[in-house]
Amino acid sequence: MTAEYQVQDGVAIITLANPPVNGLGLATRQGIMEGLQRAAADASVRAIVLTGAGKAFSGGADIREFGTSKALEEPILVSVIAAIEHSPKPVVAAVHSVAMGGGLELALGCHYRLAAPGAQIALPEVKLGIMPGAGGTQRLPRVAGLEAALDMITTGAVVRSEQLAGTRTFDRIVESSQPADLLAEAVAFAREVGTRPGPHPLVRDLNIEAPDAEGRLAAARAAIAARSAHFPAPLKCIEALEAAVRLPFEAGLKVEREAFLFLLTTPESRALRHAFFGERAAGKIADVPSATPVRDIHKVAVIGAGTMGAGIAMTFLSAGLPVTLLEARQEALERGVATIRKNYDSTVRKGKLSEEKAERAMALLQTTLDYAAIADADLVIEAVFEDMGVKETVFRQLDAVMKPGAILASNTSTLDLNAIAGFTTRPQDVVGLHFFSPANVMKLLEVVRGAQTGKDVLATVMKLAKTLRKTAVVSGVCDGFIGNRMVEQYVRQAGFLLDEGCTPQQIDSAIERFGFAMGPFRMCDLAGNDIWQAIRTRKLQEHPDLAYSTTADQLCALGRFGQKTGAGWYDYVPGDRTAHPSPVVAGLLAKHVAASGVPQRQVSDEEIVERLVYALVNEGAAILEEGIAAKASDIDMVYLTGYGFPLHRGGPMLYADMVGLDKVLARMQSFSTGYHGELWKPAPLLVRLAAAGKGLTG
Repeated sequence: MTAEYQVQDGVAIITLANPPVNGLGLATRQGIMEGLQRAAADASVRAIVLTGAGKAFSGGADIREFGTSKALEEPILVSVIAAIEHSPKPVVAAVHSVAMGGGLELALGCHYRLAAPGAQIALPEVKLGIMPGAGGTQRLPRVAGLEAALDMITTGAVVRSEQLAGTRTFDRIVESSQPADLLAEAVAFAREVGTRPGPHPLVRDLNIEAPDAEGRLAAARAAIAARSAHFPAPLKCIEALEAAVRLPFEAGLKVEREAFLFLLTTPESRALRHAFFGERAAGKIADVPSATPVRDIHKVAVIGAGTMGAGIAMTFLSAGLPVTLLEARQEALERGVATIRKNYDSTVRKGKLSEEKAERAMALLQTTLDYAAIADADLVIEAVFEDMGVKETVFRQLDAVMKPGAILASNTSTLDLNAIAGFTTRPQDVVGLHFFSPANVMKLLEVVRGAQTGKDVLATVMKLAKTLRKTAVVSGVCDGFIGNRMVEQYVRQAGFLLDEGCTPQQIDSAIERFGFAMGPFRMCDLAGNDIWQAIRTRKLQEHPDLAYSTTADQLCALGRFGQKTGAGWYDYVPGDRTAHPSPVVAGLLAKHVAASGVPQRQVSDEEIVERLVYALVNEGAAILEEGIAAKASDIDMVYLTGYGFPLHRGGPMLYADMVGLDKVLARMQSFSTGYHGELWKPAPLLVRLAAAGKGLTG
């Protein structure tokens, strides 16, 4: 049983004991009900205290039961709360540490509530594309007021218990944050209220304090409609809150429950829940146990002070880790430091960072031109030009000077990590840490596992990623790893669409309306068209039969490398990242299609989206089958956090499942009869799963 029962001085204590956060799974719900029944039958018990063991009152639903029959098996949380409200003996919630989602709904169903200071209070369901389903939208506005409830429920924001002081959310906020002290006060409080004649107060009986409720609800609806176009949950939350204001309590509960059950079935909720579980699953490596010892990382060195190196350095500085930045030339070092300083100053001006914290971070930065000066670093990250000869020079020097046990990491985005590790006498210490630009902003960190990378090295960098607030996804070794190997097919299809008469604006607009943060041509301009050209050149040297549109090389021949040169697929104004259609590019494309002989046709936006997205899906399936990615959700996390794939669609692999693999294959078959149709050979895994009626994500 995951709810413990004891009696102390005439007070029954029901303690939720379902670690790590006392999730309200079926066994826990059953335990609460049994405790209520035992207390009701015991004449010596005058009152009941409900609390949580360990580091939480309750974090809400047990995520291990999401999507299973147990989640909806009686007693569901609504039934548990009804039993509490009907208890003949008063129930006191002793809230400490965490009361979120169903945990907060459970507390609001109790007759009285005491809270420790600093407890995290939230109804975060909207972040999973759903909403409170056990009375949260009806009870919270009755105790905290409509304004606070609107903000908490529609954003999922976490507030501290003391921020709700002065409202009816808690009858008392005790002085001590220690759960034991809270429990002692709760027992004394329960003993006292147990002497009072009933009935005891119920939140459902309170009126909502909301001057101009209709105006406030209308304003909230308008604001949410503007910012949550792809997600139905926030507006459903507004509907339930409107019901709380306008309808009797039971009628409001019905509105909430119907909306909750509707949201459970939406693709947007499926996508958000997939991302929620995918992020947690990404941190687990099947053959690296959670108890694997990790190495201490106290000092970091970064080789290369360019845009990427400076961003990587900032990432560690902001996490409070000292960084030594190494370059071959003093002027390059100075430019790198200036870039870091400029970025921090900009963040301070925007109000996202205090000047004190920025200065504290800058104080952790040192620079050097000498490899000997970084010999005592625990981790060194190479961020130099993407050329194997340059990488070899750097890693041979690192092997010669770095202390035993130091982790040697490469930020390579495409090159063979095993070859890089082979330049050292310690391949077990070599790992890929592929940051995404700008490294100090982008959430994704591709962790590339070499053939000999040590398990302790993997455990260390996965733990470090959490310190850096990055989503780490492990990739095996192949050209481009997960993200860039897939995006090459995406960009290749975009080039072929140009050959067939599309414009960069049409292609970008179509995929951006689908939900991408930016289209392929804006993306290439941001990253640098010369970078993409270097990758193409290397791959064509290795595989001369590869097919690419020649338009990108023609663009680079004009020196149009993107935002950094003020001109790429688009024109740019200095100091402004806005992409403006370019007459030069229009002329280049007109000449290209006239000379190419490729049949021109009108291509629909639907086809543009399908060709770009299904190119990702097909390559992702190959990556999954080869074991480069351990699971489909890892691929989706790469694309959600590093490539701007729309969150409401869940990533390319989940999106393919939601469309249906049979339908995806049918469209790929139709593309195989068109321009460069030879590239649409389906990955064997796609064919097998579709035939079995299964999906990529399980």
